[in-house]
Amino acid sequence: MNKIKYFQAVVKYQSFTKAAEECYISQSAISQQIQTLEKDLGVQLLRRSGRKFELTPAGEYFYKKSLVLINDFDRLCLETLKISNGDSQKISVGYLRHYNGNEIKEAVAEFNRTFPEIFIEIVPGTHEELYYYLRTEKIDLAISDLRRRPSDRYVNFFLADKFCYAELPKKNPLAQLEKISVDDLKNMPLILIAPHDQQNVEENFFKEYFGVKSEFILAENHEQAHLIISANRGYFWAEFQKPPQPSSDAIFVPIFHDDNQLFRKYYAFWKIERSRIILEDFAKILKSQFE
Repeated sequence: MNKIKYFQAVVKYQSFTKAAEECYISQSAISQQIQTLEKDLGVQLLRRSGRKFELTPAGEYFYKKSLVLINDFDRLCLETLKISNGDSQKISVGYLRHYNGNEIKEAVAEFNRTFPEIFIEIVPGTHEELYYYLRTEKIDLAISDLRRRPSDRYVNFFLADKFCYAELPKKNPLAQLEKISVDDLKNMPLILIAPHDQQNVEENFFKEYFGVKSEFILAENHEQAHLIISANRGYFWAEFQKPPQPSSDAIFVPIFHDDNQLFRKYYAFWKIERSRIILEDFAKILKSQFE
């Protein structure tokens, strides 16, 4: 399998030198491994010309099929390890379904690269759903905003302050403002991403915490929310650490109260009695993505 992976790396990077660096072996060693692979198969995979090379027809076929083979082999090893070790090799992470940043996605990818033997389950939810999942131990760790006084029953791992923006269609006159207040937005419905049974909870939070005075529109996901924005039927409450770039049809206007931009604090939470080193490792990776 290693010889096949070396071959894939050479094709992927189109360079023996780069492939050797990525595989942490010498260039001569990776070249020898591929020659051995060709000898084992009895076919030429690469047609060499000095420092350059190209795939032979057989090599192109083998490369494409080997990608499926290696993926299946890696999944086989992972599932076998999971059966052997049980739940000790799994963590379940909950995140806010309305969250629109890339930090969580990047953290999960980095965690998977660092700890490929650990299966990570991702569970979306509203703030209250995540609190319930955490309390009933349906998830190990929750990534959420801080809405109540921190409890000493949980590890409260601070991630970042996220500044608030109104995502508006470019054709809306409000999009021309340099900054905006919730009072300016009172006649523009706020789009919420939440299930119907959590709508009142989310509405009350925005009313009580941020002073939102507008009506609300419910969306099932970000795609539907963006369609509503494109139709100029509402705005979305977006949060970033630094000013975002406008999209093709929408713009982000910072939301202020008096002279201060509104923000929300984000934390990773997990029960103290269920604390594990691997949860701390994931939280640190997550925080590095925010930073």
